[in-house]
Amino acid sequence: MKTLLTAMVASATVLAAATLHADERLLIGSTSSSSSHYSYFVAVNQIINNQVDGVSSSVAETGATVDNLRRLGRNQIDMGLVTTNTGYHAYAGEEDFEGRPVDSRLLWVYTVAPQNAVLRQDAGVETFAELNGVRFNPGITGSATEKTTEAVMRALGIEPDYVRGSTTDMVDAMKDGRVMGSVKSGVGERLDGSSMDIATFTPISVLSLSAEEAETLRTEMPDVAIVDVPEGAAEGIPAYTTWAFGVAVHAHPDMDEETAYQIVKAVMENPEPQVNAFAAMQDADMAKMTLEVGTVPLHAGAARYFEEQGHDIPDALQPVQ
Repeated sequence: MKTLLTAMVASATVLAAATLHADERLLIGSTSSSSSHYSYFVAVNQIINNQVDGVSSSVAETGATVDNLRRLGRNQIDMGLVTTNTGYHAYAGEEDFEGRPVDSRLLWVYTVAPQNAVLRQDAGVETFAELNGVRFNPGITGSATEKTTEAVMRALGIEPDYVRGSTTDMVDAMKDGRVMGSVKSGVGERLDGSSMDIATFTPISVLSLSAEEAETLRTEMPDVAIVDVPEGAAEGIPAYTTWAFGVAVHAHPDMDEETAYQIVKAVMENPEPQVNAFAAMQDADMAKMTLEVGTVPLHAGAARYFEEQGHDIPDALQPVQ
């Protein structure tokens, strides 16, 4: 009788463990529900729930990157939206995370935001070096673009005459010539809407990093990527090189390897719902973006998937224990 009871208890324990594994619950940190990026995470959530056996997930509205990283550090979410530049700062314990690093692992990058230095053509500025003393907006006040542009200019030894303001302020100022240029995040390989608004009546150009400048940034600013934007970002705009950061999905380092593998596999192999939710992903190569602009080590499960697809993992993205 005792033997039978022991066997029944053991069987129940195994069943309970299997049931727990079969109903692994994940919480995904996103951003404001008014953002198109929130819609993207709703699509990812649906893919996980529909395609990954034994896992159920839900999306939490959050304050985006910094909030998500802090929640990951407190074990309050399992995965979430993180921009690659701030993700690097958190991992390295720099900038806002100085002395308080957050260990998170890269799953994938779903869009890249080239930082475009858009100039009035009549400014007579054709290189970044010629921005010295020029009235120039580094990005919307308080934005990641502003902060990153200022760091780039310092690294390159360039001192523009900075003008601060909102997008509306800068569009108006560039149109009437009070400001000669501004940096704005691109939308994939296209200029953003405000830059196109300026271009309607004001001829514009986009500055390109020289090979030497690009190498300086690669060496001194590992938190950003250097990207080549092909011809056609706007009518008449030739190909150019600039800095960029990606918008990525990071996971808690304790996420099970198999779970991470299955999630990345499902997302990579089901692009349509993501494109429907976030149009900038049209024709995007997520694996290529991930391996080119990622800034922290891949989760082991993500690395396994990419390697199975024949991709080489850069040294900086190799999984760590």
